[in-house]
Amino acid sequence: MQLTTEVDLLSAQFPKHEIYGLTSQIQRSAVSVPSNIAEGHGRNSNKEFHHFLGIASGSLSELETQLILAQQLGYLTK
Repeated sequence: MQLTTEVDLLSAQFPKHEIYGLTSQIQRSAVSVPSNIAEGHGRNSNKEFHHFLGIASGSLSELETQLILAQQLGYLTK
């Protein structure tokens, strides 16, 4: 959840015109990662848990792509 907190703090600095675009999408992706891990953990089987870990991994890849885009747009530095 630390990742989610840090992403929220970083994305809050993005230009205001991105609030409903990239900022919102980045924040949703970041929240999705721990949320899916938690949901999978609460399920009744290892198979379901692994399924939700896969979803969390996809959200993490999505977040990575969005952060790279934010960097290319000059909203973030390495």
